Amino acid sequence: MPSPHKTYTCQGTHIGHTRRVNEDALFVNEAEGLWLVADGIGGHGNGDKASAAVVEHVESYCQSNSVDDSLVDITARLRQAHQTCRNMGGAGMPGTTVAALIIFQSKAILIWAGDSRIYRLRGGELTLLTEDHNLAQERYRRGELCREAAQRLESANVLTRAVGVHQDLHLDADVTEVKAGDRFLVCTDGLYKELPFEKIQSMLGASISEHILTALIEEALQRGGRDNITGIVVDVR
Repeated sequence: MPSPHKTYTCQGTHIGHTRRVNEDALFVNEAEGLWLVADGIGGHGNGDKASAAVVEHVESYCQSNSVDDSLVDITARLRQAHQTCRNMGGAGMPGTTVAALIIFQSKAILIWAGDSRIYRLRGGELTLLTEDHNLAQERYRRGELCREAAQRLESANVLTRAVGVHQDLHLDADVTEVKAGDRFLVCTDGLYKELPFEKIQSMLGASISEHILTALIEEALQRGGRDNITGIVVDVR
């Protein structure tokens, strides 16, 4: 059954001001309803190869017959990427975060590991749809800190889940309704850590969507650009 919604996508990535290599990767297949970012983990070696492995394994994704089938398919592909990373040679264990959005008919399927994020703007209100997999998240969950204070902690850089790093890959997944007018942002931490939540909300609310991602990246660069910066904006029309 064809989707009742049309989508419009803009995407971009930037190495930032301090990194020597862009270890982020992104993948967009609007026809099949898949949008994904991956952030190679610095300090583990081969981060760019790990994020590229994720993209390589999802490139042939095709829309399935149901939400459950779509989840099974994308999960299998990410597990294959996990094994590819585990089998890579070289110094350090290659690893990467992943955050993927699938739009299937009137549903949005979210699947992620690590601290790359998926946001949704609906009716002017921004909602974070994913939960970071890092040590700082537990302090936020307990109510000790607000989300922005938690993500500035050093422990926010210590991931508890990621593709390629641990023996087993543990993914989180969720399914939510899609409505006409929804706008999604799929991004790596190099984007959201530079921008206050309210700033992301106001910038995503711009009426001309094709300039939003460029503006978000430029704003993150102006505020420091301390990491690779990658994002995808998806309009549901």
